[in-house]
Amino acid sequence: MLHTDISFKRIQQLAIPAIISGIAEPVLSATDAAVVGNIKDFGIESLAAVGIVGSFLSALIWILGQTRSAISAIVSQNLGAGKLKDLHNFPAQAIYFNIALSIIVLFSTYFFVEEIFKLLNAEGMILSFSIDYYNIRVWGFPLTLFTFAVFGLFRGLQNTFWPMIIAAIGAVLNIGLDFALVYGIDGYISPMGIKGAAWASLFSQAVMAIIAFIFLMKKTEISLKLKLPLHPEIKRLVNMSLNLFLRSVALNTALILATREAADLGKEYIAAHTIAFNIWIFTAFFIDGYGAAGNILSGKLLGERNYSSLWKLTKKVNLYNFGVAAMLVLVGLLLYEPLGLIFNKDEKVLSIFYSMFFMVLICLPFNAMAFTLDSIFKGLGEMSYLRNVLLGATIFGFIPVLYFSKYMHWGLIGIWAALIVWVAYRAVALMIKFRRKYIPLIEN
Repeated sequence: MLHTDISFKRIQQLAIPAIISGIAEPVLSATDAAVVGNIKDFGIESLAAVGIVGSFLSALIWILGQTRSAISAIVSQNLGAGKLKDLHNFPAQAIYFNIALSIIVLFSTYFFVEEIFKLLNAEGMILSFSIDYYNIRVWGFPLTLFTFAVFGLFRGLQNTFWPMIIAAIGAVLNIGLDFALVYGIDGYISPMGIKGAAWASLFSQAVMAIIAFIFLMKKTEISLKLKLPLHPEIKRLVNMSLNLFLRSVALNTALILATREAADLGKEYIAAHTIAFNIWIFTAFFIDGYGAAGNILSGKLLGERNYSSLWKLTKKVNLYNFGVAAMLVLVGLLLYEPLGLIFNKDEKVLSIFYSMFFMVLICLPFNAMAFTLDSIFKGLGEMSYLRNVLLGATIFGFIPVLYFSKYMHWGLIGIWAALIVWVAYRAVALMIKFRRKYIPLIEN
């Protein structure tokens, strides 16, 4: 049996395309935020609305998008074990499973959108803008989940190149459409404001889904024809997805509580938090590129039972991601003020943002370790442990610090202190588990 290549060159071949494809979704949200945040009359309210809706949509996408990791883990493990042909009708069933989940969630939220955003402390014009933006963007949800499922299949097959192409096209298209539809084009398109940003995202998501479908048909032998009976691996997919679902509920409870508390401080504070959150999400997905390489290769190494290379891979990918985090921190320090100006020009919003942005930068090294190990554990199929870690980090780390900081009136700095504790808890717990379970297997 050929052993999996974990050389520097191979890791870069997987990680760099994964970085580009991974940042597509945050680029969609960040572009929306930056463009609507500079609308002449209602920039602060529009930016606040995009922040509130963005956090909620990200929650839904992350909760159900975790099936991408489960699909990737199953495919890569079967590839490593030399059993890829045994999967036959699994890919089509996995994709339809993803689409069905997305449609259920879409209709379970669509008719209660006003109540949902009121719970997030949106009111007045911000609430109105939030509803307008969400009611358009939500229809892209099934399209995104379909694309994610295809990305999971490509990743399992050790290919991050095609997802990169698809994501890059979507991101570039979204940026162009944002400017055209939000501000309008004289004589051709009337300015649509925040609704224009939503339509730009929806159209970009549709194009990405169409290209993903074409690539799947042209570049692989996978068929989307649904055949019964259900493949035995579907049971494992559902089990993995359920654990990741519960995990993501805990994850997004933390993120939504952070958004809610920021909104409670006032419109300038939620606007500043939106800027910080969009930058944090962008860096998180940037860091996740090397995590994706770890995810892809770890599943194949597990299939081979090559634990020595698994440990070497874990050390390498963590080291590379610490380097990426250090670079991002340096860029953040050098562009401390220009980054805020990209999103909004209001002096009060920027003053609040500049007073707390250093907390986002402090969080990045913790992100590097936590997200890298998180991805590797997904490749290893350790979904139940990942669930337990997220529940513990949220219940025993994030929530106590969040409400203690609220009691102490620490504002946004307190909210971000809670997020740092939350990420650090995960990083430490995952490293302890890896050392206890997988390092002893090297000697056996």
